[in-house]
Amino acid sequence: MNLTNLAQRQPQTETRPRPVLAESILDSARTVILGKDHELRLALACILARGHLLIEDLPGVGKTTLAHLLARLLGLDYARIQFTSDLLPADVVGVSVYDRATEGFRFHPGPVFSQLILADEINRATPKAQSALLEAMEERQVTVEGETRPLPEPFFVIATQNPLHQVGTYPLPESQLDRFLMRIRLGYPDAEQEKRLLAGEDRRDMVARQAPALTNAQLIGLQQSATQIHAARPIIDYIHAILQFTRGSERFAYGLSPRAGLGMLHAAKAWALLAGRDYVIPEDVQTVLPACVVHRLVCGELGQRAGEEDVAPFILESVAL
Repeated sequence: MNLTNLAQRQPQTETRPRPVLAESILDSARTVILGKDHELRLALACILARGHLLIEDLPGVGKTTLAHLLARLLGLDYARIQFTSDLLPADVVGVSVYDRATEGFRFHPGPVFSQLILADEINRATPKAQSALLEAMEERQVTVEGETRPLPEPFFVIATQNPLHQVGTYPLPESQLDRFLMRIRLGYPDAEQEKRLLAGEDRRDMVARQAPALTNAQLIGLQQSATQIHAARPIIDYIHAILQFTRGSERFAYGLSPRAGLGMLHAAKAWALLAGRDYVIPEDVQTVLPACVVHRLVCGELGQRAGEEDVAPFILESVAL
């Protein structure tokens, strides 16, 4: 990539103040989720890019707490769905029930008709139940018994899942993984933060006290601001080169989809917005790449899921700027 050419194409205004509303969300989140500033910024960037978020990690590290916290801070109408092996698609999207008073069927909407869905332990449900979210995540609508019903705006899915080696888990199908803009992991806290956690207040009580940090209109305004971030042609070329590399590399069973490329671009724009810039730089793309693409990749003929630790550096080192 010609970085000189890139610099010449950037808008004249190089920096602007970081979005106050976004920073207030992060400040509140840091009081509950300790020592995970990078992960919190990724999660917020995912929301500002109008994407769905998958939080994958071992039980007990704060996945559900983070999902509840984001729901509270964003001020959205939300519903929590506990995914279990006996969950049915109708438990998610709703069902029509015969009403004797009207002598007709009346549709009872399911929890998916909320602005934000907390899909807890999504990979503990069967693939049939998981498929109930496919249309909702991509098209922001659901079709039940031949009738299509729009979902609220904005609409997000924040899902948690346990690693696949955990008992009672089902792998998410590739079609659903591709609908998650980002997958993040929290990991264990460092020693100092864990001591603060042990000595501090119960996280559930702290989440319950959080007040919404912005209105729906303000959230939509931030999302629109993210779409207006400038991405010069060399940035587009860089993202396209990453897509092409994964499709041609023998390391991967198949490459990244166009949806993955669009998601990476939108996420990079949101990251630039959080940094107080009105244009994207290559470092924005490199920062969001692990969260945006690794969960979409399968390594080799054995179908093993790619890992952030080696796959993301492999891609970034192989695709020259």
